[in-house]
Amino acid sequence: MLSRLAENLYWHGRYLERAEDLARLVNVNANLNMDLPAGISAGWEPLVRITGNAQAFQQRHDQAGERQVVNFLLADEHNPGSLKASLEFARENLRSARDLLPREVWEQMNTLYLKGQETLTGNLAKRRRHDFLHELILDCQQIAGTLLGCMSQDHAYDFILIGRYLERADMTTRILEVRGHDLLPKVDDELTPYESIQWMSVLKSLTAYQMYRRHVRLRVSGNDVLRFLLRNEQFPRSVMFCLRALEDLLAGLPGDDDQALRQITRLQRRLNEVRLAGLRGQPLSELMDHLQAELAETGVVIRQTWFLR
Repeated sequence: MLSRLAENLYWHGRYLERAEDLARLVNVNANLNMDLPAGISAGWEPLVRITGNAQAFQQRHDQAGERQVVNFLLADEHNPGSLKASLEFARENLRSARDLLPREVWEQMNTLYLKGQETLTGNLAKRRRHDFLHELILDCQQIAGTLLGCMSQDHAYDFILIGRYLERADMTTRILEVRGHDLLPKVDDELTPYESIQWMSVLKSLTAYQMYRRHVRLRVSGNDVLRFLLRNEQFPRSVMFCLRALEDLLAGLPGDDDQALRQITRLQRRLNEVRLAGLRGQPLSELMDHLQAELAETGVVIRQTWFLR
């Protein structure tokens, strides 16, 4: 397979995962603000920080209200990380490699892109926005399911999964860094209802709430949520699960360069060794920054090893 096509499939995996994650973030945050007591708000500015676009947002907006943030994240033509842009990039990368894929996948992606182009114009009413984002999440999962059920499990599919898991691991660390920074209580048993609702929103942002309750079987607490989303090896959106999947995928690719594998191994070791109990504030932020930097470097190494030949 040509390196150019491998890169197209890799970036399709990343952009489609990014679109799904953005849709879930916006819907969960809207629901969180409705669940919180009167006079308390989670705000919308944290979503901009989660996506890493705070500087670009501040250059265009003086306020970080719901209307400004939602428009910036979903439809702003000047934001290359918007949902609309992610759908466009996901489609374009898939178009370039569509001969390697089942025809149904291209049709599903094209339909999703056209739906986004039609809907993501101007300010959406809240109800319409919620319904569209909910449908988009299902559409993204349908594409992933069609790929799993109908595409040959060869290196072309591997590169889609590598992009997906790298993006997913990065998003999980970003959500934990921003949403978890100030939520962990000083004493484990002093979890206020407000903090409990916030940590539940962290789980729901990753569709992790039901699986957390199944595995942990305890009330929602910060340390347990961190442990589940960072170390659980069975939940597909935990950082450790993504790293294990990346390790298997990278090990099966042709090529002699094992630098990417070594970085993934180091990340796994760091996650297993770090003491999560009581981790909060700046130490939590530093850990998430380190993980994000290593994941970004892994992406660079993947590009140099397989896409620049």
